[in-house]
Amino acid sequence: MRPSVVEEFVHVYSPGSHEIRSFFAPGRVNLIGEHIDYNGGLVMPAALTQGITATCRPRSDRLVRLRSREDTLSIEIDLDRPITPDPARGWGNYPAGVVSELLLRGINLNGADVLFTTTLPQGAGLSSSAAMEVLTAFSLLTLAGAPTSDLKAIALLGQKVENQFIGVNCGIMDQFAVALGKKDCALLLNCESQEYHYVPVALDSHVLVIMDTAWQRRLTDSKYNERRAQCDAVLRLLGEDAPRDGLVHASWDQVLFHVSDPTLRRRARHVISEQTRVEQASQVLASGNLAAFGRLLTASHTSLREDYEVTGPHLDTIVDAALHATGCLGARMTGAGFGGCAIALVEQEAVPDFTASVRSAYLRETRLEPAFYETHAADGAHETTEEE
Repeated sequence: MRPSVVEEFVHVYSPGSHEIRSFFAPGRVNLIGEHIDYNGGLVMPAALTQGITATCRPRSDRLVRLRSREDTLSIEIDLDRPITPDPARGWGNYPAGVVSELLLRGINLNGADVLFTTTLPQGAGLSSSAAMEVLTAFSLLTLAGAPTSDLKAIALLGQKVENQFIGVNCGIMDQFAVALGKKDCALLLNCESQEYHYVPVALDSHVLVIMDTAWQRRLTDSKYNERRAQCDAVLRLLGEDAPRDGLVHASWDQVLFHVSDPTLRRRARHVISEQTRVEQASQVLASGNLAAFGRLLTASHTSLREDYEVTGPHLDTIVDAALHATGCLGARMTGAGFGGCAIALVEQEAVPDFTASVRSAYLRETRLEPAFYETHAADGAHETTEEE
């Protein structure tokens, strides 16, 4: 029988007199609204039941010591010394960046021992880095007696760390979903204005199944930059008709009138139609129409495959297998594309048959072993207990 996290913590750090506390931050999945965040669009992420736990105990000195159940690396941060990125620190740069930013903001942090444990698959595109950033901030602020009620501020702090300390130019979606997630709800988020509201995701007798293709993303950066450039080219061609708040707000008639290049037309068609699908998804979810939501998921994947061309054979194969499996209401790729994960909306009772069928079809076509994670929309960062 595997020891509890607290027992593992004591084994790693030895017994102590201070109270041991645990905190959790989820991964996230974008339900619908892909590749439109940089075009002024809406996205609809949800926090997951899978995530990262930080088991923590205050120290009497100024050291923050970090360990992970999944890695042998041991990180030590001195709160009285300058903190800069260090390649040798590996995953520890994410919490180190958060510690640095909190100190720069004048937060009087305490030393602490921290043991991270995760149920997120590595490299699957479920935003483990955002979870680590938000989790570290939430945990250390709580241990320092500082307020954690402004979850939006914590999300923005995590994004700043990712952009400036880690050097990844991510948007706001991941950290917002991780910090502000709500059980049985998705976040309808405007990436430009940072305005958001919750959309109910009452799955009843259905669940979300995350399908990991086991295929690492390739060409993502170059294709991502290429797609952004193509969308910018469409805006230039629209001239005076170009909307100021992003391509999602252009009309298809305007595109047909100004843009003759067939590839640019397809890119614009995805952007405009995906925005409409997000708006429709928020409406059908609010009314509990899961069948309609499933159809929107599938239509999103078709658009990403045919118009935006960011799916690739592995995502197409697993989505096609899902759509032909018993109990599936809809499926699509999620994330940047060219690998990573897809999601499917599946009847709860059909999940064993569904996963067996998809696994068999995918393995036969790709010779890769997929992984499946049953999940639903969950709460964002919070303090937890050993029993949770």
